Amino acid sequence: MRSRFLDQTAGFLVLAGVFVSSGCLPSEPKPPTPAEMVERGRYLVTVAGCNDCHTPKVFAGGGMSPDDTKLLSGHPQGLEVPAYNPDQVAPGQWLLFNQHLTAAVGPWGVSFAANLTPDEDTGLGDWTEEEFIATMRTGTHRGIGRPILPPMPWFNLAQATDQDLQAIFAYLQSIPAISNQVPDPIDPPAVEPPT
Repeated sequence: MRSRFLDQTAGFLVLAGVFVSSGCLPSEPKPPTPAEMVERGRYLVTVAGCNDCHTPKVFAGGGMSPDDTKLLSGHPQGLEVPAYNPDQVAPGQWLLFNQHLTAAVGPWGVSFAANLTPDEDTGLGDWTEEEFIATMRTGTHRGIGRPILPPMPWFNLAQATDQDLQAIFAYLQSIPAISNQVPDPIDPPAVEPPT
């Protein structure tokens, strides 16, 4: 009796092992590989439209497209902000963009799209993954600094999963580093209170 019980138990365990190893039972998903993380990050950066503001444009045929030689390098260094009428960008009025869509003017002043490449001196090359995620979660530079200004939709990215933000950071660290010093934001002109 005991021998038959042991034989049946052993047989059951062998069948259970075959069943589990064949993938018939759900198992923990394996973590993505570094290459899969980079590819997921590329996809997210593309569908989120990061190139719309963070990549300078080339103009041809009456339209514009991202300049792939300056991928995600931010507002071009040395490109002046065109003159504008501050009354046009007062609250309730217009928001203005430069020709590359890398600088925006509004009631907050002038903001410039950051260099997202892994350049050590002018981009995200010396950032940690934790700083990048904190920036997206808090809307502050490196998670502790100045506010991230419009039109950057950090509040949308704050809703992303940690794994998606890790993937975006992995992708940004994988692209070519481009040295491009983006200017600091410019405060709005002082407005005299009505008398």
